[in-house]
Amino acid sequence: MIHEVFESNQFIMLVSLLLIMSVIVTKFSSRLGVPSLVLFIAVGMAVGSDGLNLLYFDNAEVAQIVGIFALIIILFEGGMQTKWKAIQPVIAPSVTLATLGVVLTSSLVGVSAKYILGISWIEALLLGSIVGSTDAAAVFAVLKGKNIRNKLEATLEAESGTNDPMAVFLTISFIQVLTLNETNFMGMVGSFFWQMGGGLAVGLIVGYGASFALNRINLDSSGLYPIFALGFAFLTYGASSLIQASGLLSVYVAAVIIGNAELAYRYSILRFHEGFGWMAQILMFILLGLFVFPSDVFTGPVIMDGLLIALVLIFLARPAATFISLIFFKFTFKEKLFLSWAGLRGAVPIVLAIFPLLADVENSQLMFNIVFFIVIISTLVQGSSITWVAEKLKLVSEKKTNPIHSLELISMGKANVELMQYDVNSRNLIVGQSLENMELPDKALINAIIRNGEVITPYGQTTIQAGDTLYIMVTKRVKKEVKALLEAVSEEEVKENSHNEKNRA
Repeated sequence: MIHEVFESNQFIMLVSLLLIMSVIVTKFSSRLGVPSLVLFIAVGMAVGSDGLNLLYFDNAEVAQIVGIFALIIILFEGGMQTKWKAIQPVIAPSVTLATLGVVLTSSLVGVSAKYILGISWIEALLLGSIVGSTDAAAVFAVLKGKNIRNKLEATLEAESGTNDPMAVFLTISFIQVLTLNETNFMGMVGSFFWQMGGGLAVGLIVGYGASFALNRINLDSSGLYPIFALGFAFLTYGASSLIQASGLLSVYVAAVIIGNAELAYRYSILRFHEGFGWMAQILMFILLGLFVFPSDVFTGPVIMDGLLIALVLIFLARPAATFISLIFFKFTFKEKLFLSWAGLRGAVPIVLAIFPLLADVENSQLMFNIVFFIVIISTLVQGSSITWVAEKLKLVSEKKTNPIHSLELISMGKANVELMQYDVNSRNLIVGQSLENMELPDKALINAIIRNGEVITPYGQTTIQAGDTLYIMVTKRVKKEVKALLEAVSEEEVKENSHNEKNRA
């Protein structure tokens, strides 16, 4: 008994050190220009059996389950941060990239894997299917905080959030061909459409239901609302899985609906899931790093073969799939080139590479090692250079100080009152107005203004300036009216934005 307690205490100490180390690693990742997920994986490999030998982990089932749980959390957090107005114009090209683009990428990678690895055609196409989709965790993490043009950022986020069903469908289909004596191809095609349609339907139903429940059910503490929302995320995946639809797609759809709804406890929900999303990324990538044995992956044959397939994926398969998929959409050559380069691979391919291991597919260990190496190359080469490529192609937008999604609402318990935070810039009509002339509703009051790092006590003659941060106490009933007043811009600004969008198109 004492020995078991001692071992559990050691494990708790090790977990705490890993979490602290991983958070510190994120600071170095931004300075080094390396995506943090690569360093998380490195931490896992360092403490694994081939490193410091502090933890031994080789359970494929646990790795798969933890990976799926983490992906649900990451997709849910990313979906809630996605603005419908941003992705609505690019839904069609994003879905085309998520379906046709994945098929084309998988096919081209599969052909190269056939001749490079010398495996069968079905095994080669299986490997291509595993790395065929971009990864939401990698895309969300790398694009966060970057000033990539809105149209491109929205396209990449929507693609990565919706392309998992095609990759999962192709992977499972080729595994069935390899392991089953008889294969019903028509049934597979019907299964794909059912997964897409069913996942979309469940996501819509749960998303609207969750938005209604989060606004109508009064809980004793505001801290319960983020957990309430998280419960709907897992409910969405579970309900989709029960009807054999795409759980990951339904989670992303539900998250977009919830994130774009008027939530009374938005600030608490978003901040909780942002932190929990980081927690999921750290846990997932460290665990995947533990699951990998560097002595098997970083060998001469795997490095050479993996590098060749990675080069085909990055410089041939992804660009060809992108240009073909977007041939009927209004994207410039530079924009297509950037979308080709920004097709990051991450956790999803590694988790999918575990499927053949669990199914005892021949050469499954070789596939896993190759996929893992491809993911490392993709994140290091593409992930670390996205901003540089965008700047070289002149696809970087000016930094905005008050996008609509930055409006944060702080719940005031059961008082039916919220504190709104809003950053003012030169485009807003309220700039230059005094508080007594702002025409705020009766149930709204500006409590404080932050200007140049100092707190200003507002009074009637105080004039709003660009760069001010306003804190406004407001009741829920007049919240929309206050938001409309704050976000109003001049007619000249509207015309200029419309003109700029037409020029970019």
